[in-house]
Amino acid sequence: MIDRPSGGERVVLVHIHFPTGKMEEDLNEFKELAEAAGAEVAAIITGTRRVPDAKYFVGSGKAEEIRDVAQSVNAQLVIFNHVLTPAQERNIESLVKARAVDRTGLILDIFAQRARSFEGKLQVELAQLKHLATRLVRGWTHLERQRGGIGLRGPGETQLETDRRLIRDKIKMIMSRLAKSRQQRELGRRARKRATIPTVALVGYTNAGKSTLFNRLTGASVYTANQLFATLDPTLRRVDFPKLGPVILADTVGFIRHLPHDLVQAFHGTLEEVSSADLLIHVVDVGDTQREAHIEQVDHVLSEINAQEIPRLVVFNKIDLIPTLSPKLDRGDQGEVKRVLISASLGLGMAELMQAVSEELGQEMVEHELILPPQESKLRALLYARKAVLSEAIDEEGKYHLLVRLPRVELEKLFR
Repeated sequence: MIDRPSGGERVVLVHIHFPTGKMEEDLNEFKELAEAAGAEVAAIITGTRRVPDAKYFVGSGKAEEIRDVAQSVNAQLVIFNHVLTPAQERNIESLVKARAVDRTGLILDIFAQRARSFEGKLQVELAQLKHLATRLVRGWTHLERQRGGIGLRGPGETQLETDRRLIRDKIKMIMSRLAKSRQQRELGRRARKRATIPTVALVGYTNAGKSTLFNRLTGASVYTANQLFATLDPTLRRVDFPKLGPVILADTVGFIRHLPHDLVQAFHGTLEEVSSADLLIHVVDVGDTQREAHIEQVDHVLSEINAQEIPRLVVFNKIDLIPTLSPKLDRGDQGEVKRVLISASLGLGMAELMQAVSEELGQEMVEHELILPPQESKLRALLYARKAVLSEAIDEEGKYHLLVRLPRVELEKLFR
């Protein structure tokens, strides 16, 4: 049912420059996306337009050029670095005599190839079905008639209506499964809050090095590769930080410019690990020529998931690729942490990073007296395991009087 290209197809890439900048995309990133999907790039066609054409997105002359190039290189697929309407896709396919896929379809294809967990596969399938529902008419116009014939005569529902209904039913089923998965994830988050263990989430543009840093800090073996969207499924591990104690570290999916809205919605359950974190480590590729634009894009996605107010630590990664840089913890005029320079692949700057995280999470360490009834012995044991208890006394009623020292954010969780 899902119209997804297989790997190894010969493709023609189409990239249009818009002087206004609102629809501008990055050509190098586009090529990396195509290669990440397994495409064999046979040709790249570029052009400039002030506004998209209603029929082909590009002008009729450029559309004919795309047709001629696609035929000359024997391409099976034309990929646009922009979002096309269903009508534009149909018109291009009719003219070029090859399949057409837009930027959203390309990213969906990569996600479909990379999803590993059950929840991740469901999230990708949900996004694909929502995308497909708007394009179901493509290639199905011959089915815009009532079914007939022996064994097919029935209530008068057209085949196209049947397929739309099947997609709607499938979407409902997937959303129901995802809702159960989110409930389980929420239970896990509540348990971590009761245990007063802070959560730190790694965020950043795709291929910034988040998973490499995650493996370096946790000793895990999360899949890493120098390609876009190497990680889709969230992974959580417990790490002991100096002067701070245990921390839950979460590796998350990378962000990208103009991330399809359906994907943001589909991965909302996964991204809740970000929106519920106590601290975000924003990993940035220090050598990226589009560094500032990518930082802005990450900020935009964080605002979409209501995570813009969470404290953030900026980490410049891959300093090993720039000889003039060395591991460093940059501070502001008031001594606050501004950024940390590291190399996750070589393990440079890890001590500085852990120091910065400890300061960010523990900068508001407060002492407070807790009075716990005997039935709260489990919480008492957790506080001792957390090494947060400074002193203890037991009154005549058997209540525990604990003097604890905890970050303010963790202490507040105890009273929620």
